[in-house]
Amino acid sequence: MTPALQLEILDLRHFSAANLRPLLETEARVWSERLEWDYRPSANLLLQYLDSRILPGYVAVENGKISGYVFCVYEEHKAVIGDVFAMPPHSSDLTAAHIESKLLEALIELLQHSPGINRVESQLLLHPHDELSAPFQAEGFGIHRRLFMRRDLRLSPPTAPPELPPDVEMRPWREDDFNTAARLISAAYAGHLDSHINDQYRSVTGSLRFLHNIVRFPGCGYFDPAASRVLIRRNSNEFAGLVLCSRVREDVAHITQLCVAKEERGKGLGQLLIETCAANLKSQGFRAITLTVTAGNETAVWLYRRADFQTIHDFDAMLWEKPAS
Repeated sequence: MTPALQLEILDLRHFSAANLRPLLETEARVWSERLEWDYRPSANLLLQYLDSRILPGYVAVENGKISGYVFCVYEEHKAVIGDVFAMPPHSSDLTAAHIESKLLEALIELLQHSPGINRVESQLLLHPHDELSAPFQAEGFGIHRRLFMRRDLRLSPPTAPPELPPDVEMRPWREDDFNTAARLISAAYAGHLDSHINDQYRSVTGSLRFLHNIVRFPGCGYFDPAASRVLIRRNSNEFAGLVLCSRVREDVAHITQLCVAKEERGKGLGQLLIETCAANLKSQGFRAITLTVTAGNETAVWLYRRADFQTIHDFDAMLWEKPAS
């Protein structure tokens, strides 16, 4: 029997948290080893959804044993493929990538034929660039390489940042900053490559949803308001820039957003935000800080390399939009 015939792809909603827990524990170890990321809070949140039996997705079963899963979430007209992970069964020649590709093929087919879904996005952070591109390319997805970068705060101490312009002040993030931050993000990303990859950046409403996701939920770690900063224009109280940071492991932080208003660029504000954030994290005992950036965003990549970030991993962002009828 061929490996393909040994594999069953079944509806995720038929499985409980207990069924998937061993697989998610294995995945959490891979996240820790590859990205220094404690995936357990995300896994626990996912387990809660699994027990509610409402999460769309599929499970791979090989000879009666669960070997992989994939899931997505819906956001109005859009679906986001949140994660795919598999481990090869000991009893066959199947590879993890083969199982993951089969799971993705099934979910992509479902989503592309779902009424009301006009767009599908996915950023599979754990998986190296091009490892799972085939099922997406086969169905017309655009693919953008992204970089996972790391700065060692022990070897690369924070440097003296440029001075603040006289018309700008800096302070930590506050709970009432969401709306002002959303206006900054949607304006700063207008026409930008990243707003093509993630359409939340295209509107204030979408940017608000993005901000609530990274501040309220543990998918990108636990938000750290002490290390996060906003730059405020004194004459308008609008934001000139911001950096948002989360804790992804006890001693590792992750920059979830760095943004500078278009009219304020070229003044060293991005460097200022990075160095201020790094200094705060070092004072808290963190040993490293990470971030992600689209490889095609050359200006940002240059800024991060200048700030001593090194690329340690690359992955893919995928998107598909339904053709106009």
